[in-house]
Amino acid sequence: MINSDKSVIIVGAGIGGLATAVRTALKGYRVSVYEKADSCGGKLTEFELGDYRFDFGPSLFTMPQYVLELFKEAGKDPKDYFTYKSLPEACRYFYRDGTRFTAPTSEEEFVKIASRTFDVSEKKLKAYMDENRKIFENAGEVFLTHSLQKVETWLQPKVVKSLFHSYVLNMLKSMHQVTSKRISDPRLVQLFDRYATYNGSSPYKASSILNSISSLEHEYGTYFPVGGMAHIAKSIENLAKELGVIFYYNKTVERIKYVGNTVQGIEVDGKAILADIVVSNMDVHFTYERLLQKSTARLEKREKSSSAVIFYWGIDRSFDELGLHNIMFSDNYEEEFAAIFEDKTLPADPTIYINISSKHSPSDAPANAENWFVMINVPADFGQNWDQEIVQLKQKVVSTVSEQLEVDISKHIAEEWIADPRTIAEKTVSHRGALYGTSSNHWLSAFLRHPNFSSEFKNLYFVGGTVHPGGGIPLCLLSAKIASDLMN
Repeated sequence: MINSDKSVIIVGAGIGGLATAVRTALKGYRVSVYEKADSCGGKLTEFELGDYRFDFGPSLFTMPQYVLELFKEAGKDPKDYFTYKSLPEACRYFYRDGTRFTAPTSEEEFVKIASRTFDVSEKKLKAYMDENRKIFENAGEVFLTHSLQKVETWLQPKVVKSLFHSYVLNMLKSMHQVTSKRISDPRLVQLFDRYATYNGSSPYKASSILNSISSLEHEYGTYFPVGGMAHIAKSIENLAKELGVIFYYNKTVERIKYVGNTVQGIEVDGKAILADIVVSNMDVHFTYERLLQKSTARLEKREKSSSAVIFYWGIDRSFDELGLHNIMFSDNYEEEFAAIFEDKTLPADPTIYINISSKHSPSDAPANAENWFVMINVPADFGQNWDQEIVQLKQKVVSTVSEQLEVDISKHIAEEWIADPRTIAEKTVSHRGALYGTSSNHWLSAFLRHPNFSSEFKNLYFVGGTVHPGGGIPLCLLSAKIASDLMN
């Protein structure tokens, strides 16, 4: 244990803040976490509607090694805190032409079944997936596990090698451009294009380097956390507490205090609380605007990621056709993303994602019933008439799902709550309700995303989905590792 004479204050108990608390405590710092809500997790929280339990936010759990790593580095057995099970299938896909495809997590099985379902040979599909894996092998170490703003990052032999292989990345081409060239069947292209939504971007704009996401899902698998997604955050909180981290809930940080260019602590309830290091797990936009009272003009210029409208439905019957993860594709994907990112409107024909945790956790819904998390990608909040838009959107969603399942879904919605970009903005303090901060709709996006340290203030660091390397549970956990490693 080192640096026991130094103190760290973390603003926000989201997954990035929790992981940072563990990592800095393991470095020997005295760590305190201040959170405006009454519990940890940020987007990883849960709630109930009648007899139905729902996770508020993320529903996909991949790359569990980044969670397990926290416990192992603390010398703990992860199973004492957190358990999960491996899933044989990644997602069930529904197309408007009647095609249905259940994607196995095993890459070998995926290639075999996909080649029989779609117009593609096993050889071509395997080659495409191998290419995506190489992208991650050549660039993943650079873009995900190191600060891109530190010179020493670019001097590492592995980084130099990855730059030498940059021709493999096709960085200047979009995901869709590369995939449609490799895969002829537009249905399978649409399946691979959808990985852009993992960080709130468009496959028609985002660099093809993001095609590597699909390989990660098959390389590392998909999983279901026992107790729901919120249990991931709770387990890390329990570990942090055992390591001596102190949590202060229902406490709104009003300001990050600094003298000159050196951060000295925070202000809560009008009182100064001193610390040697401050880490913000708050949306980086609001960190500057509210806590530092600095201009956000530079951040405003960057395109926001997509947001979402989510229907939380308690369904009073079960559907064998559906699994844990389900996607009902729109007919025109390009038009859908153009509406979101260019027109800032809701898609006329939206793709629908349905997550049903009760498929693996029966207690999440009554017997012979299901808890549906129904998510539609929409633009961030720029003042759209959400109340009116949601009424129209619900009609479209009910109509599409009813058509696919050949059942009038509207007759089976026993419970309902709706979240939209305004809800997300208020509940998670996300600027304009954007789920991932900025989009990755440019090949330079990885370099333009805010770094994990401040170039203006000493002893100030940033973690979470709005800074490098991006949104989603695995990347937020990696942001904590990067920031912690940068601390003296």
